[in-house]
Amino acid sequence: MYRIHVWKVLLGILPPHSDSHALVSRYRLEQFEDVSGALTAMRFIHASTPATELYLRMYQLESRQLPRRSELRPPVRSGEDDEDENFLAIGRAMEEIVDDPVDCYWLIRCFVNQFKLKFGDSIPHLPKSLEHFLSQEDAALLAHLKTSGALHSLPYCLWFRRCFAGCLPESSLQRVWDKVISGSCKILVFVAVEILLSYKIMLMGMSDPDGVYNFLSNLPQENTDAIVTKAIDLWHKHCGTPMHSV
Repeated sequence: MYRIHVWKVLLGILPPHSDSHALVSRYRLEQFEDVSGALTAMRFIHASTPATELYLRMYQLESRQLPRRSELRPPVRSGEDDEDENFLAIGRAMEEIVDDPVDCYWLIRCFVNQFKLKFGDSIPHLPKSLEHFLSQEDAALLAHLKTSGALHSLPYCLWFRRCFAGCLPESSLQRVWDKVISGSCKILVFVAVEILLSYKIMLMGMSDPDGVYNFLSNLPQENTDAIVTKAIDLWHKHCGTPMHSV
């Protein structure tokens, strides 16, 4: 019930003291209107611009990274590591979780900023962490992924830079993001490990790295809640108390 409110406090969108919430919310609304109005005046956006593109352009303008209109690029291939596409993927997922566009923008913006600031140096090392923990949980599966060449072709961008946005349905995704927002990027590794363990039989029968990549990028959606529950258990097993799980 209070998830979105808690996220807003943890991400610094709202102050801890509830007495200031109404005032700060009004400031957030005014800033949203000012920035989106500026983009409209510059003809970067119009009435039919998708909300997630609006949020991206607002984010770029506020971070002084807005490209010239002549330099706007077409979308990259799905799954490719591109900062704009990563932002859009997280934005599309957040849009499914949050109804209010102002809240949605601020949550995307602050989630992306916090993730870069806190975990930017750790993200390149997460594939090695996955290999380490998978070796402890199922050495045979790890050996098969290495032998087939699939280990280096896993959808790491989707998992570790987009935080499973576009991979898990929102009901499961928000439980993972609870952990990320409250201070642990290691949870992403354990979700990835549990996905591999859950589909071990299928993966052991696949030897084509592209086939493995395509399957893991388009997971069946029916048992993801169970996967996330097991991943959280695995996270506690290997990392101990949440305080030390970063």
